[in-house]
Amino acid sequence: MLSRYVPFWVIPRYDSMKFNIPSWMIITVGIGQIFTAIIYPYIRHVVFDWYNDIKKLKPLNQEIAKTYGRYIQGLNFAFGVIAIVFTSDLKNGTGLAVALTGLIGAYWVGKVITQFSYYPMYEIPKKLIFKLGEICMNTLFISFAVIFSLLFVHNLYEYLLSK
Repeated sequence: MLSRYVPFWVIPRYDSMKFNIPSWMIITVGIGQIFTAIIYPYIRHVVFDWYNDIKKLKPLNQEIAKTYGRYIQGLNFAFGVIAIVFTSDLKNGTGLAVALTGLIGAYWVGKVITQFSYYPMYEIPKKLIFKLGEICMNTLFISFAVIFSLLFVHNLYEYLLSK
């Protein structure tokens, strides 16, 4: 029981919280994650001219960079499929729900922090379509981070209450 570890006045009554992330919102961010996986090669090639930069690396480093790119694309796609197929399981308060939403939430929070801390956005071409794309993609990334972080907190709370 959680009350063995935390004083009773710290734990709000769950029935008064009425915290719920609607399934449609989880499915929507799932579709968004799949979209980011599909659009990722276009952004790398057209917006960032990534392949010409990669050619300047040694062959092994070229392959490592391409592999990391595929990992990112694969994770984004897999997280989207998980969100769509296992929507109710992502909010059921089990240990697996805690672990999975924690992983996905940390992934997207890390992406957002990296995006705004390290990526020089001044190197994006100045076309309006790319500026709008940047705003839309950042909005998606922030949405993913917020939704999965909230799911994690919800699942962790539920999980700890059940112990």
